[in-house]
Amino acid sequence: MASVGVVTRVLLGKNAINKVAAVNTGFVKFYSSAPAYENIKVEVVGSKSNVGLIQLNRPKALNALCGPLFVELGQAVRDFDANDKIAAIVITGNEKAFAAGADIKEMQNNNYSSNVKNGFLKDWEDVSNCGKPIIAAVNGFALGGGCELAMLCDIIYAGEKAKFGQPEINIGTIPGAGGTQRLPRYVGKSKAMEIVLTGNFIDANEAEKMGLVSRVFPVEKLLEETIKLAERIGTHSPLIVKLAKQAVNQAYETTLKSGLQFEKSLFYGTFATEDRKEGMTAFVEKRPPAFKNE
Repeated sequence: MASVGVVTRVLLGKNAINKVAAVNTGFVKFYSSAPAYENIKVEVVGSKSNVGLIQLNRPKALNALCGPLFVELGQAVRDFDANDKIAAIVITGNEKAFAAGADIKEMQNNNYSSNVKNGFLKDWEDVSNCGKPIIAAVNGFALGGGCELAMLCDIIYAGEKAKFGQPEINIGTIPGAGGTQRLPRYVGKSKAMEIVLTGNFIDANEAEKMGLVSRVFPVEKLLEETIKLAERIGTHSPLIVKLAKQAVNQAYETTLKSGLQFEKSLFYGTFATEDRKEGMTAFVEKRPPAFKNE
């Protein structure tokens, strides 16, 4: 396990870490009945108990993303994805760090052969493969793998003191979990090149202007607002939400023409569902819809 000193020295360089108040645990309580994990905390939250909350929990290492953490994260994501009562998932850290990068000490002695043989970083695919919406609630540092993890999510909300960056260039490597591929799709080629080739950090407000972040909130309000967003998503048909997520993701994977064809196919498909019928009928009758995920 990397110490705070190792992670901070390698990833943050000369950037000073500001002292931030301890995480506000008053809004969310983690119950003893949750699955036993060592590197994350898991809870079901929200007024309707339909939001899955995953908190990265390696505070002494600024939530550095070690292998065991990602195994647990993948398991928690898969469990929430399979739970019909869960409408959306929130991934967060603490007020000092969402995740300050990968665990450098853990990967220091890796080589090309071992990376290929063992499928290094393969566990990250559980987040991107999730069918339900995942929202990143980012406070503090989201650097290297931390920034890549946030970009694996469908929506990013940030606290006003959040810092994003891909500083792998400083330690003789490049992003390996999507940093060079997803970042240009969020912010454009020129900005992505600047961020990747310099290792410089960007703050929350700049990240919002670039389109990397959807909204910025005061630190103490971030998690509350993120859960509210997840609850809002949860008012819609789970089936249609899943199809909508697939359609938007397809825009990043194909040409405009192919994407439009894919969208039209899914749109047509909604007319075979009871939820589409109920939604339109409820609208005409001026009443709230009662979706059944069918």
